[in-house]
Amino acid sequence: MPTMVLTGEYLSLAGNVLNDCTRKAELAVEVEEKDVTHYAANGWKILIGGLKSGTLGLEFLQDFAATKLDSIMWPLLGTVVTFEVRPTQSAVSASNPKYTGSVLIKEWQPISGSVGDEASVGVSYPTSGEVTRATS
Repeated sequence: MPTMVLTGEYLSLAGNVLNDCTRKAELAVEVEEKDVTHYAANGWKILIGGLKSGTLGLEFLQDFAATKLDSIMWPLLGTVVTFEVRPTQSAVSASNPKYTGSVLIKEWQPISGSVGDEASVGVSYPTSGEVTRATS
C-alpha cells in the first residue's frame, strides 16, 4: 500500500517560490452538481457535472524582512496570479505531479495571533480559470 508523509511541498505564487515560509498548502477542486432529473427517472435523481472551481488554502510563517513574505504578498492583494504546487520539491514526474493555475489574492492578514504565538498567516484563495495537472 503506497503511503506518503508530506515533508517538503513545493509552492510558487506569482513566480515566487515560498517553500521556506509555507507550513501548509492545500489545493481542492470541485464540480457543481446539476440536477437534470425527469419523470422517466422513476424517482431517481440524475446528476451531471457543471462548472469547476477550486481553492488554494495556505498557511505561512510570517516574515517582515525586506524581500520576504509580507513584502511579496502585500502588492499582490486584489490581483490574479499564477500558482504551482507539488507534493515534494523534487522534479515533476509521474509520482510528483504539479498542479498549476491562477488564483485571486483576495485577502492578506499581515498581523495575526495571540501572545506567545508564532507569527503565522492562514489564507484561502479561489482559483480563476483552469487548474491543470502535469507529470512532465
